[in-house]
Amino acid sequence: MLRTATCGELRADHVGQTVTLCGWADKYRDHGGVVFIDLRDRYGITQIAFRMEESSETQKLASGIRHEDVIQITGEIVSRGDENKNPKLSTGDVELRASELKILNKSKTPPFEPRGESLANEELRLQYRFIDLRRNALQEMMVLRHKMTQSVRNYFDELGFLDIETPIMGRSSPEGARDYLVPSRVHEGTFYALPQSPQLFKQILMVAGYDRYYQIARCFRDEDLRADRQPEFTQIDIEMSFVEQEDILSTIDGLLKRMVKDIRGENLPTPLPRYTHADVMERYGTDKPDLRFGMELIDISDLVEASGFGVFKNTVGNGGKVRGLCVKGGAEKYSRRILDNDLKNLVGEYGAKGLAYFKVANGGLDSSIAKFFNEDEQAAIVERMGGEDGDLLVYVADSYDVSCASLAALRNHIAKDMELYDPKELSCAWVVEFPLVTRNEEEDRWDAEHHPFCAVHPDDAEYFESDPSKIRALSYDLVCNGYEAASGSIRIHDPETQQKIFDLLNIDPEEAELRFGFLLQALRYGAPPHGGIALGLDRWVMMFAASDNIRDVIAFPKTQKASDLMMGAPSIVDDRQLRDLSIKIDIPE
Repeated sequence: MLRTATCGELRADHVGQTVTLCGWADKYRDHGGVVFIDLRDRYGITQIAFRMEESSETQKLASGIRHEDVIQITGEIVSRGDENKNPKLSTGDVELRASELKILNKSKTPPFEPRGESLANEELRLQYRFIDLRRNALQEMMVLRHKMTQSVRNYFDELGFLDIETPIMGRSSPEGARDYLVPSRVHEGTFYALPQSPQLFKQILMVAGYDRYYQIARCFRDEDLRADRQPEFTQIDIEMSFVEQEDILSTIDGLLKRMVKDIRGENLPTPLPRYTHADVMERYGTDKPDLRFGMELIDISDLVEASGFGVFKNTVGNGGKVRGLCVKGGAEKYSRRILDNDLKNLVGEYGAKGLAYFKVANGGLDSSIAKFFNEDEQAAIVERMGGEDGDLLVYVADSYDVSCASLAALRNHIAKDMELYDPKELSCAWVVEFPLVTRNEEEDRWDAEHHPFCAVHPDDAEYFESDPSKIRALSYDLVCNGYEAASGSIRIHDPETQQKIFDLLNIDPEEAELRFGFLLQALRYGAPPHGGIALGLDRWVMMFAASDNIRDVIAFPKTQKASDLMMGAPSIVDDRQLRDLSIKIDIPE
């Protein structure tokens, strides 16, 4: 080894020892006669002292050290004394008095300093990711990610699960997003697809008798990105045979309890709370509610259907809803300008035609529209909303779906703006009883809410003919801090029921065989009852780190335009490669 210790392990009990350290020059300070260099590796920082009055080759080399040079230093560990200790460093009681120095590699002047006080813009950091990854914050993220995967592997190994890899190159199948395609050179004109998930393969493993499977699986989706999504991502993939929904949920409860204990040293109470899909949509407007704070949606439609305010009255008369939020102490926080512009524009992005609001004062409503409500109506609204003087009441009057989407977004915005929760808190719950299908009005058809392989709630089979919208699936999501953190279902394990779902989705037997033939074939050969779930590993690391940017927890992420700025990908390939694949590029002008 080129080193005998790391830059983070030296303490007072090492005083008198001679050690060799390797790392990057983090800071350089010339104090006239003594040069100090902070030497950094991923374990920490050690201060190095060079006595310049000693005329030697070592001191001459030291005077030329600059930021990010890679160096090897040998010397004696000495105490810094009580007056010169640095309590901010774990190694702050000591320093290394250098006797030998070797420059392993000089660095060009970096475009930014990894330990600089100001953070460079993200585009520059992604372009020079190899420097960005030297930052302490990102190194902590990578360590956290490693600890989480180790915790996951240990947990499932103890429960008898097998870690089985599934193919990266498969066939294209509809799973809700566009596939990344890989052209085949051998089979001209055909394509492999990168997996959006190992879904079909893990079901086939259940048919093959591998009753407890898990995998830290790479997945790919060609979709528009946002702060918590990447085109390639990692999920903790799980499937189990001879189980019911309760078995899956309790297994994942145990996994989360284990991860929280291993990583945070805390005890997570289990079983986790459970809500139905209908319940969270009514109370929070979304199927992935942030439960770190209250501020639930409240329906006042029955209180305003006969009021003098036409917007509310007409909305209810046309079958819509008037729903709102009580923002505790919000009357002073939000001015009329913010309400009429920023917050109105926010709900407008989700289809709402406007935002009505009142401030609670003297037990009544204070607003330009308060005159349209008599004293009894105002008192009833304040009581229903749980309002007190100084509170702000905000409303969307629209269809049920629009009121859900717009108020859910507004609720999250206000909670973040008013700091209503601790970013480090983890608040997790299960959402169950999702609808099996949703109506696609534009194309006049039913679409699968999750995917077409979800088993049907046994109490709802009668609705296939009468009203498919009432059919609940045996599907479940794990939500945490406003994110969908896991999703799964009990699967259909017999081909007859599977075809019944395909019929509902307008997938005829021929098309089903073409798209899912290998799975249907497997189901005909003794498939056991089975179910599973997948947790987004990147997202879990992000939440444990109290970050809101998924790129921070992935070593080499893509931008929101799916570009790798460090490698310059995607890139143009030469004509010979295209000819080998029988591909001709035709870009419209």
